[in-house]
Parts: sequence; C-alpha cells; structure tokens
Amino acid sequence: MQALAFKAYGEITRRTAGEKEIEYALFLQITEALENVLDPETRSFSEWADAISRNQQLWTLIATDLLLPGNALPEELKRSLFFLSEFVRQTSLKVLSGEEGIPDLIEVNKTVMAGLVRQSADSMDAEVA
Repeated sequence: MQALAFKAYGEITRRTAGEKEIEYALFLQITEALENVLDPETRSFSEWADAISRNQQLWTLIATDLLLPGNALPEELKRSLFFLSEFVRQTSLKVLSGEEGIPDLIEVNKTVMAGLVRQSADSMDAEVA
C-alpha cells in the first residue's frame, strides 16, 4: 500500500513541478551520486563509473539543448553553459583515466543548482508582484 502511495505522489510531483524544479532535482540526484563515490576506499567501480557517466549524459543533453534553435536562454548564458559542458566533458575524461577531478564536477553542478534556485526565486517574486 505504501508503495502505491509513493508512486502516486511521484506522479503528482512530476505533473506539478516546474521545469526548474525538475532540473534541480536531476542535478541534485546526480551530484549526490558523485559525492557518494568521492572516497576511493568505499566506492565500488560500477557506482563510480555510473555516477560519472550519468553526469556526462546530463551535460551532453544540456549542450545539445543549448544548440537548438528554440532555446530561449540569453546568448551569454548559453555560451557560459556550453563552456561548462565542455569543461565537464574534459574533466570527466581525466577522471575516467585515473586523475582525480570529481570535486570539480561536483562544484560545477552545485553552482548550476544555485543558479536554478535563484531563477526560481526570481520567478516567484515576479509572479507575486
């Protein structure tokens, strides 16, 4: 019964959450996965590889979306996010080759998450005014 309640709640959340909230939740989930594999003593190889791969996939999707003609973000923000996606790609390759760089990936994600929170707050302020 409890599983059905959680499933129903999840469906309602998906229908009522805005784009920024969904983006934030996705960044949060992937960033937490990266944080969970920071310690080489406690992580499993599959969790480590999965966290890095999922982060790369997220940033590849972002880069692809930025290049679409219908993307309404300001050009300067598009450029900045595209450069970040390239940084994430290059850093991920370094991490996969044995160099440590996961904290850099986490920092980038948290910076974007903070920006999403600010955008949501600004949108709410505009709706109230």
